[in-house]
Amino acid sequence: MTVRARHTSRPKHYAKDLLDVATMPRRQIQDLLRLAALLKKQQRRGTPHRLLRGKTLGLLFQKPSTRTRVSFEAGMNQLGGYTLVLPMGDIQLSRGETVSDTARVLSRYLDGIVIRTYDHSIVEEWATEAAMPVINGLTDHSHPCQALSDLMTIQEFKGRLKGLSLAYIGDGNNVANSLVEAGAKMGMRVVIGCPSGYQPDQRVIDRARMEGQTTGAAIEVVENPLVAVKEADILYTDVWISMGREREHARRLRTLSPYQLNQRLLQRAKPDAIVMHCLPAHRGEEITADVLDGPQSVVIDQAENRLHMQKAILAQLLSRTKGTR
Repeated sequence: MTVRARHTSRPKHYAKDLLDVATMPRRQIQDLLRLAALLKKQQRRGTPHRLLRGKTLGLLFQKPSTRTRVSFEAGMNQLGGYTLVLPMGDIQLSRGETVSDTARVLSRYLDGIVIRTYDHSIVEEWATEAAMPVINGLTDHSHPCQALSDLMTIQEFKGRLKGLSLAYIGDGNNVANSLVEAGAKMGMRVVIGCPSGYQPDQRVIDRARMEGQTTGAAIEVVENPLVAVKEADILYTDVWISMGREREHARRLRTLSPYQLNQRLLQRAKPDAIVMHCLPAHRGEEITADVLDGPQSVVIDQAENRLHMQKAILAQLLSRTKGTR
């Protein structure tokens, strides 16, 4: 059995771009979860699903990447399309050409583009100027593709999303922002355990709490990590020193050391809690090796699901692009 066109049709009310989870309709997320699960099943059966034959995806990365780049490249290949890596030093953006000119020209060449950069306003500008779909591969503000694939992993291991409790421990960074948005969309309880000054974006929290009034989600921010993880179904952490924060290394280690995800915190969660980390991980800093590599860890499955969710995102956004070439 192969994936049929009806699985990849994009309703008119879906946005052209994927910039953050907050702007996505709940139905779109549900469709992505179903499609990603189907594509994963088909890949494991060896069933071709070349939904994007003849399509070309651009990858514009200003930050280092392993999982995001490889999953998008491999995923596009498995969908029958092509990828074109655009190193910043090799294109005219590095010599002063405007985003507007670059985006409008590349829209004539490409069917979509993934951008991994620092300032979130850059992907917003690309989305405004480009005729093709723009996908946020990570900014300092959000990491939507990660959060969407995390929903897939949680659903696989727990059988549902609504009503589950996710405790995120550590730095309230871009991943934390996107997990808050994703949990709010799907009716989850999301508790962020972090020190003062390291909370997620307050605008993200406020918007997610408003969303929760409709979906039944609950969003909490607490300073005590033991309180945050109590009776959690999912424990999640990320690196303490994100890209661009290297100068803050010593201060961050001092401040965040009480927020290490270790056996003490794991024992406060539910007995069947799963442990998640978006990787790369620094064993002995934000998480201990025995927890990261232990029996409750699902981090490798979580990383694999980046591939399947990325393919679903590409199929959903690019399958109906006509381009102006």
